[in-house]
Amino acid sequence: MSAPVRIAAQLQPQHAPDYGLIRDAVLRAEDAGVDIVFNWDHFYPLNGDTDGHHFECWTMLGAWAEQTERVEIGALVTGGGYRNPDLLADMARTVDHISGGRLILGIGGGWNEKDYENYGYEFGTPGTRLDLLKEYLPRIRSRFEQLNPAPVREIPILIGGGGERKTLRLVAEHADIWHSFSDLETLQRKGGILADHCADVGRDPALISRSTSWPGADEAEQYVAEGVRLFTIGVSGPDYDLTTVRDALAWRDAR
Repeated sequence: MSAPVRIAAQLQPQHAPDYGLIRDAVLRAEDAGVDIVFNWDHFYPLNGDTDGHHFECWTMLGAWAEQTERVEIGALVTGGGYRNPDLLADMARTVDHISGGRLILGIGGGWNEKDYENYGYEFGTPGTRLDLLKEYLPRIRSRFEQLNPAPVREIPILIGGGGERKTLRLVAEHADIWHSFSDLETLQRKGGILADHCADVGRDPALISRSTSWPGADEAEQYVAEGVRLFTIGVSGPDYDLTTVRDALAWRDAR
């Protein structure tokens, strides 16, 4: 039997002058029936006023771990170069325990130059950022094995991105979930490339769940036919309007 289709809300921590607006949105999303609540790992808003209100990712996930009861939580996605990987593994393990085993570790190479420059990280190039992620992923897994107490469960790793040579190779080697930021045609093509990488490393591509942004109810079944089992709807502050999230949930429940 194929895995169930799941719906996530990405509550983007931007343009909310009061954290209570985000806390309320988490409560509403869980009550609405979403399977996962994501945030993102940036230091500034990505649209609108890019110097506007914004909150940090991982301290927020700790609060969500206490606040929620059922949903999985995580970042879509953590900037791979923003934290020492052993520390990140420990942070993830701790949030996993606080939540009772509901954390997804979403991670990617990073891309927003303003985050890097203003917080003192070396921006480099897409290639150097992915090389750093390649170095860090085994360290994260190794640290998981050393931590005492161990994570509640084997923490799923979600890798976001679609670079054909480097990112998809890392997906083949390390990911439990691959989040593609692409349209259907590109997803189909890159799925074939991922399968080739999986063959090279001796891994069954069916073990990697596919994830993407919600395309709307009219197109969603086409993505499901390509193996997508997780759809995410991005929702921004300050209002955190969940109308589209509820539409996606109604589609999920009807199918």
